[in-house]
Amino acid sequence: MNTEKVSNHIVKWLATYAEKANVQGFVVGISGGIDSAVTSTLCAKTGLKTLCVEMPIHQAESQVTRAQEHIKFLKENYTNVSSIKVDLTHTFETFKQANPKEESSAKLDLSLANTRARLRMTTLYYFAGLQGLLVAGTGNKVEDFGVGFFTKYGDGGVDLSPIADLVKSEVYELANYLRVIESIQNAAPTDGLFGDSRTDEDQIGASYDELEWAMEMQDAGKSSSDFTERELVVFNIYSRLNTINQHKMIPIPICKINNELKN
Repeated sequence: MNTEKVSNHIVKWLATYAEKANVQGFVVGISGGIDSAVTSTLCAKTGLKTLCVEMPIHQAESQVTRAQEHIKFLKENYTNVSSIKVDLTHTFETFKQANPKEESSAKLDLSLANTRARLRMTTLYYFAGLQGLLVAGTGNKVEDFGVGFFTKYGDGGVDLSPIADLVKSEVYELANYLRVIESIQNAAPTDGLFGDSRTDEDQIGASYDELEWAMEMQDAGKSSSDFTERELVVFNIYSRLNTINQHKMIPIPICKINNELKN
């Protein structure tokens, strides 16, 4: 991948979109991960206002530290970058207390994880509305269009998606070109939604490199009969997630009512 050309293309696309939308710039949630680091740097390179928002909810200290280091790097290199920290831990706990008590379960854990993402989405749109900004999404192609590894109306609730046509390995290439801090480039990807140390690979059961391979195989219509045992496991993981998460990847279905029914 020609990282310079890709970077310049995305930056120009962002600036043009913002101009047409008549907004001041962008707001980005900063997690301490590679995707938000790349997205926020690309937004910063437009020269338009770029607001970086930290939104910890019982966050691991390592994630908080990486997020703060990245924001410091941006501020030192781009005068158009500002930041704010909104600790949503109390808000999250208040939400939990306001709802009926449920016995601990995998479904409860997932529901609460998604709640964290939706609280963050609401916060980003609060600042977007106040300051005339667009919410920039941080999802990559594998997450957004491969396995649907995002929260519907959480981190999936955005105005535009600058890196959603790049697979994870390409995001890392771009991160290196953009000089994203090494601690972020070297960290294992995690959504940080469960308040523990589990990584994306722990949750999905396959690495991003494996998922990229599976995505290529599906797009090429390859037969699973030629796969090794591990490849078959990965392909089945990818296929299952791609199927059950289609509701996240396609437009909201509309029940069409024709004139014959109306009259």
